[in-house]
Amino acid sequence: MQKKQCFLGICLVMLLSGCAGVKRSYEVPASTLPPLDKGPQAAEAAPEKKPNVQIANAQQNNAILTLEKVLALTLANNPEIAGSTWDKKIGDARTLQAGLGPNPELSFSLSDFGGTGYYRGTDVSTSAVQLGQLIELGGKRTKRTRLAALEKDLAGWDYEAKRLDMLAEANKNFLDVLAVQEKIGVVEELVRLATRARETVAERVKAGKVSPLEETKAGVALSQTRIQLERTKTELTAARKRLAATMGIGDPVFQRVEGDLKKLSSIPSSDTLNAYLEQNPDVARWAKEKEQREASLVLEKAKQIPDLTLTGGVQYDASARDSALMIGVSFPLSFFDRNQGNIAEAEYKIAKAREESRAARSKAASTLAGAYQALASSYAESKSLQDDIVPSAQKVFELTQEGFREGKFDFLELLDAQRTLFEARGNFVDSLSNYHKAVVDIERITATPLAEVSGTRQKTKGNN
Repeated sequence: MQKKQCFLGICLVMLLSGCAGVKRSYEVPASTLPPLDKGPQAAEAAPEKKPNVQIANAQQNNAILTLEKVLALTLANNPEIAGSTWDKKIGDARTLQAGLGPNPELSFSLSDFGGTGYYRGTDVSTSAVQLGQLIELGGKRTKRTRLAALEKDLAGWDYEAKRLDMLAEANKNFLDVLAVQEKIGVVEELVRLATRARETVAERVKAGKVSPLEETKAGVALSQTRIQLERTKTELTAARKRLAATMGIGDPVFQRVEGDLKKLSSIPSSDTLNAYLEQNPDVARWAKEKEQREASLVLEKAKQIPDLTLTGGVQYDASARDSALMIGVSFPLSFFDRNQGNIAEAEYKIAKAREESRAARSKAASTLAGAYQALASSYAESKSLQDDIVPSAQKVFELTQEGFREGKFDFLELLDAQRTLFEARGNFVDSLSNYHKAVVDIERITATPLAEVSGTRQKTKGNN
């Protein structure tokens, strides 16, 4: 009897060791990811490799940053983009897990022992070793794997949206630095002019041509322009820090940024831009979202089909000192739970997805309309300032400055002409910045460079 029990124990250990030692390799089903490469960008950094911020800082030390460098560094080092890449790895893991079948179950039972009288001890005990395997029916594993693959595709669209968001933010922060640099140049010139004006007034006071009060006014005006210069430099420091944070390079060790803020491109029609709305990842993802929810419904319906559990093993009767094979099959009876609630929920989610898709497109269209109005307005304002207002203010200032030197105008008239000119130049910089930011907003919504949209429109006109 003891030998028989030892034999059963050895069988149990061997079965456990065998199940633990089997190795299987599973291939993750390939899935089609959304197009993630639309604009100028560097290769995506693998999430396993953390960007070396110190090297990035060293490379950018004493450097002049262009927009292309800013976007490349943002893609390589931005922590939010790096975090989003892990969602794709998570999707791979979920797809792998979804394709795995259920594990077999090993069971051991011992009955008719440890009682009283006839059942005292283990002489008449009955022991059994069984191996059971759940058999999934209705193609559940295939449907589960497809659902996981679609969820991975959705993670790809979410990554694309995050990537475009971060590139847009980096682009705007770049524009902020570029605009403030331009403003500093404007204010520095204003300080030089104010210094020269005070010197001229001082000479005229010494000559007795004007009252000493004029020199005091000139000194106050100079002090105000110097305060304005310091305030603008503070704005530049803040803008540089925001840009460095977006690029993920730590401290803003670069010297300056370089770009053509005065470049104005023609504006395509709103209808032309609306045709690109479907490329917006916030809109395009809903086609995959609907497919994913439909796959979820298919899986929930498949769960209505009961799964079988097959068992087989060896039974040993200690009293008879005989052993025998045993087999069994079991499956649940779907009297009450037929997965009705989960199926209804999946159907409701499909209906909800249709409304959410419409809402996403409506929101994108509304955002595009607002960005287009901002683009058209800032474009018209920039052109007006560039072609009319700034040149006219410059001419008035030069005439007033010349007349001031000849004694035809007093200092207040010169100060007024000077203020008008530099306010116009400052407004011009702001208007240019607003124009380029509106371009960034439109490119984010359409997921397409505006130059490509304009080029397509010109090509279409040429063909017609």
